Amino acid sequence: MITQSEKLTAINLQIEGIIKKIREIENNFADEIKNVHPVYRKSALNLVHYLGFRSFDIDRLQDQLRDLGLPGLSNVEAHVMKSLLTTSSILNHLLGKPVKEKRKGIVSIKKSRKILTRNTKLLFGYKSKKRRTRIMVTLPGSAGDDYLLVNHLMNLGMNSARINCAHDGPATWAKMIENIRKSNDKLSKNCKVMMDLGGPKLRSGPMRPGPKIIHIKPEKDVTGKVVSPAKIWVAPPEYPPPDDTAAHIPVNEDWFKNIKRGDSIHLTDTRDKKIKLIIDGKKGNGRWGSCFNSAYISTGTGLKLFKPDNTGKLAHHVGELLPVEQYITLKVNDYLILHKDPVPGEPARYDENGKLMGRAHISCTLPEIFNDVKKGEPVFFDDGKIEGVIEEKNVDGLLIKVTYAKDTGSKLKADKGINLPESDLKVSGLTEKDKRDLEFVAVNADTVNFSFVNDENDVQQLQDELSKYYSTIGIILKIETRKGFNNLPRILLKAMQTFPIGVMIARGDLAIETGWKNFASIQEEILRVCEAAHIPDVWATQVLENLAKKGVPSRAEITDAAMSQRAECVMLNKGAYIKKAVKMLDKILRRMQRFQKKKETILPKLDGADKLYLSHDKFNI
Repeated sequence: MITQSEKLTAINLQIEGIIKKIREIENNFADEIKNVHPVYRKSALNLVHYLGFRSFDIDRLQDQLRDLGLPGLSNVEAHVMKSLLTTSSILNHLLGKPVKEKRKGIVSIKKSRKILTRNTKLLFGYKSKKRRTRIMVTLPGSAGDDYLLVNHLMNLGMNSARINCAHDGPATWAKMIENIRKSNDKLSKNCKVMMDLGGPKLRSGPMRPGPKIIHIKPEKDVTGKVVSPAKIWVAPPEYPPPDDTAAHIPVNEDWFKNIKRGDSIHLTDTRDKKIKLIIDGKKGNGRWGSCFNSAYISTGTGLKLFKPDNTGKLAHHVGELLPVEQYITLKVNDYLILHKDPVPGEPARYDENGKLMGRAHISCTLPEIFNDVKKGEPVFFDDGKIEGVIEEKNVDGLLIKVTYAKDTGSKLKADKGINLPESDLKVSGLTEKDKRDLEFVAVNADTVNFSFVNDENDVQQLQDELSKYYSTIGIILKIETRKGFNNLPRILLKAMQTFPIGVMIARGDLAIETGWKNFASIQEEILRVCEAAHIPDVWATQVLENLAKKGVPSRAEITDAAMSQRAECVMLNKGAYIKKAVKMLDKILRRMQRFQKKKETILPKLDGADKLYLSHDKFNI
């Protein structure tokens, strides 16, 4: 029978073996550790220690420690060597042996918390009152003309504003930033400006334009009765609706100036159906109207403005409408040609007898990827809504057979993401557009969000480009590919040569790139590696997506938002109900910080627990 002393000795030998190997790995990467900025020196050392620690299969060791009532090494990420030496010291004490000396230059548990707090503050600024985790909000382009929206979001808890360089341009970005700075001054806040470089994003190319027409659809119940009118945005063409889902009727500015609340606009649609719009609101440079009828409105449709007393009829017409967005409907076993030539895409064409005359086809934004793909490799479109496999490859493009889509068919539109998770793509780093955008970002933003980081060379390229502008802005590395995840430790060590830095877990592309079954564990590993490096991370993509876009959250996304509290920052995408989403996320984060801090579980007092009764009333905010 094994004695207690023998158990303790065996465990201690395992820990000493781990410490020995960690020190060897530390020596192997001494140059990489030495090259980081002094601010990150101890953090880089701890990162290397953590990866050395994780090179062991320690499940059994953890069970052995827990069976003896000792710490199970479950939360050592931020202070690896200190935790191992402390555990070894405890075991030596229990064995009656001399306690090992402490090693100088390593991070203590208390110090690790301070370092992460400092690094988070360097990147994101000060936290909100009563909330540790920051909130980053993606602003719509309309925020440049809507100061009140920015002000309201900041009041609700927005700590940093994200501007996506894939949309709008420097003129709009400048107005958005002006409103952020103005609101900072007004509210005595320090909301940071985060600007996303688009990166080498692989997307579907344009579709052949459809007719210039809009379809107005009020919400109806199952009996066909209207339960909610359609929202119509009436404004000059240069002022798009703040709600991306709303229909926009463009009119000239002189006619627009006559429109007041309570007025009505009458028209006859393309079906000769008489339609009436009631003007019931004003916002910025536009007017909101309500329509209780379905209508099809085209460019040039006649308009008449009526005042409440039916006087002052003013005639006009609908301005130039954008073409209806076209799409390709794809079902399982359908074929799609993905081609290099930037010819607008089209659905498959059939004759009157149903004979195929031409396959569906569409271009892509990065034709250079055709050099890197192979027959038999999988292809994903639109966040995995459509899956296919490459059946043929030729000089002009790829023939893809659809292997997954909705039973009724899935729609592929222009500008949708394309993922090739098993292809060895050589495309990475800064695009020419990124370099042009960086001229503005380096001067006007607090932080640049660097998309599709695949290896340390990409980081070096960004650092070299920023040096041209003598810029010291923060860098957030967006991890959204399999390569980016595989190379994360080296990416961090390279990025730690400057400061401040952070990591964004860009979960949309990352889930497709790494596979749905793998994604949960990969997301967890990124959180752990960042904690080991004392680098703040951002939990991003589709957080409270239904709430932001439709006004009602799903149960799954509430749980996801609760989990996000383990990150230093959570990112929300734009949507018609973004203010509601910020308010909800603020409450969830403040509540959940009573129950968890990073991976550590917190056990707050439960009122009534001693009477076998559970109550969470005191946690209400």
